[in-house]
Amino acid sequence: MRIDLHCHSTASDGTDTPAELVRNAAAAGLDVVALTDHDTTRGHAEAVAALPEGLTLVTGAELSCRVDGVSMHLLAYLFDPGEPALLAERELVRDDRVPRARAMVDRLRDLGVPVTWEQVARIAGDGSVGRPHVATALVELGVVRSVDEAFTADWLADGGRAHVPKHETDPFEAIRLVKAAGGVTVFAHPGAGKRGRTVPESAIAEMAAAGLDGIEVDHMDHDPETRARLRGLAKELGLLTTGSSDYHGSRKTCVLGEYTTDPEVYGEITRRATGAFPVPGTGGA
Repeated sequence: MRIDLHCHSTASDGTDTPAELVRNAAAAGLDVVALTDHDTTRGHAEAVAALPEGLTLVTGAELSCRVDGVSMHLLAYLFDPGEPALLAERELVRDDRVPRARAMVDRLRDLGVPVTWEQVARIAGDGSVGRPHVATALVELGVVRSVDEAFTADWLADGGRAHVPKHETDPFEAIRLVKAAGGVTVFAHPGAGKRGRTVPESAIAEMAAAGLDGIEVDHMDHDPETRARLRGLAKELGLLTTGSSDYHGSRKTCVLGEYTTDPEVYGEITRRATGAFPVPGTGGA
């Protein structure tokens, strides 16, 4: 089985619609794909409706969190999307995205970049607007050559000249909320140092004690040494280890199935989940 547990659609900052994502996942030879848009489950229904035969969909979201001043992302799988407390927290994070993006546009304009809110809103479309959409505007304007180049101290990285913080959930509260909604939690790309400061291992140990289920080890932002270190940490803490592409369509260079999750780990994730269940494809629309 080929299992990719971290993908994005136009419901947040990917470039494939949810329907295109599942069709492309099947074409890439995947057996299981997770739709984990940022702080939203809005793309799930479309993905389910278009799910090709032979492909299983894991519903989820990537939650924006912050611990000790460091931003982090928590992948939440197979939770009840209608559970009131978790839904309210996702909406709180999502509602902060527009004023934050507008503030980043203002900062860029103060730096002499002729970006406009209308340009960023066009790029975001119906998705939850975020830094990747602002970064894409910088690419369009020729300010940087790629989205990755926009995530530096010069521009949009944490603490960068045009960075604006957003509301982010305490990860211990996020773990509690996801668990209460019947879901499973995995710390996304914990060693991605090029994105900014990373969460110390002591904090990961505290999260494990609070109920964190796993950490994403095999990821494009982790070099071999980082993967080995994280694998050892996971073994020490009794955490599951996953692998994923973090696919965003054409917005990033990663491809579907670039990194995958062991079927036994996937089986354990589905065994732990009680809020929702993987959806087998029956042919789609």
